[in-house]
Amino acid sequence: MRDILEGSRAVAEAVRLCRPNLVCAYPITPQTHIVEDLSKMVADGRLDAGYVLAESEFGAASIVLGGSAVGGRTYTATSSQGLLLMTEVIFNIAGLRLPVVMTCANRAVSAPINIWNDQQDSVSMRDAGWIQFYVEDNQEVVDTHIQAFKIAEELMIPVMVCMDGYVLTHTWEPVELPEQEKVDDFLPAYEPIYRLDPDGPFTMGSMVGPDAYMETRYHVHMDMIEARSVIRRVSDEYYEAFGHGGRGLVETYDITDANVVLVSMGSVLGTMRDAVDELRDEGLKVGIIKIRCMRPFPKDAVHDAIKESQVVGVIEKDISLGLEGTLCSEMRAAFCGEDCPEISSFIMGLGGRDITKEDIKQVARDLASNPACRVEFRGLRMDLMDGDEK
Repeated sequence: MRDILEGSRAVAEAVRLCRPNLVCAYPITPQTHIVEDLSKMVADGRLDAGYVLAESEFGAASIVLGGSAVGGRTYTATSSQGLLLMTEVIFNIAGLRLPVVMTCANRAVSAPINIWNDQQDSVSMRDAGWIQFYVEDNQEVVDTHIQAFKIAEELMIPVMVCMDGYVLTHTWEPVELPEQEKVDDFLPAYEPIYRLDPDGPFTMGSMVGPDAYMETRYHVHMDMIEARSVIRRVSDEYYEAFGHGGRGLVETYDITDANVVLVSMGSVLGTMRDAVDELRDEGLKVGIIKIRCMRPFPKDAVHDAIKESQVVGVIEKDISLGLEGTLCSEMRAAFCGEDCPEISSFIMGLGGRDITKEDIKQVARDLASNPACRVEFRGLRMDLMDGDEK
C-alpha cells in the first residue's frame, strides 16, 4: 500500500508490521511521534503488544533488555541526550547478545542545548556492539526497520536504525508499506536461541574475570564481521520479496569515471545527488559513496569503491573533537598497509545548520583544484568567531 506519511509514522507502521511483543520508550524530541503513534496503535488494537511508558531513557532501555531476555521481540526509540543516558544499558544489551531494535532520531547533543539534527549522538555509540544503519529517506526507513529485526534475531546482535531528526522524522513523503502477510513470511515469529525461564534456569551477564572476558569481546567482534555478509543477504532477500529496498552496506552514484568522490550518510545524500548532477553538467566528474552501514564498517566495499579515486571528500554531521570527522577516520582505515587516496574531512551541518547544494558543489570544486588532505569546518559564521579569526 502506498501512502503519504510523516517519517515518524512510517517508522511506527514498519514496527507494527514486525509484530513486536514489547514496545517501551520515554519521549524525547524529535523521536516523540514514533512512540506516540505506537502507543495509539496498541490502544486501538492495531498492534498486539505490551506498551510501557518508562520514567527515563535509561529505564526504557532496561525494560526492553528484560523483555528481550525473556524471549520477546522488543523495540524502543530515542534521541540525543536520551541515547547517551542509555549508554550503560546499550553496552549491556550488546554484551548479552539480545536482538533489540531501536530507532535513533538523530539530534545534536548538549551543551549548549540544541534540538536540531546532526549525527553526533549515534556516532558516539558506534563502539557499543550494535549494528548501525543510517537511512536516506522515509522509504528506506520502512525497509530498514523490517530488515533490522531479521538481522538482529539471526545474529543475536542489536540493531540501531539512525534517521535524521526533523529532516526525516517530521517530513511527509510517499512510502510503500508492504502487506502484513508478506512481512510475516519474511520475518517469522521470533524463536529465541536462549531466554530466561524459571522452568529452565539460565544465567545471563554473570561475572567474568580476566581469564575469559577478552574472549567474549572477541566473539562479538567476529560476529559483527560476519554481520556484513548477513546484511547483504537479508537485503537481497528483502528485494526479492518486496521488489525494492535491497540496499546492502554501501551505495554508489556516478563513481566509475569520477575524479572527485564525495562520501556521506543519512538524508544529505539526496541533496548530494542533485549537486553531483549539476556539477557533471558543468564538466566536473564527481561521484558519491553512500555509507548505509556504519557498524560493522564495510571496509572491503569502501576500499573497492574508492581505490581508483584521485581524491575523496567526506561530508559529515559529526566530529571526533581534536581529530576529524569520525566517518573520515573510518574511510582511511579501509586502506591499512596500502597507499590511500587523499581523503579529506569536511565537518558540516552541526546543530541543524543547513547543507545546501552550493555548499556541496563548492567542496567538490575545491577538492578538484586542491586535492591535498585536510580537515575543514564548512559553513562557519565568521561573525560569531573570535576576533583573531574574523
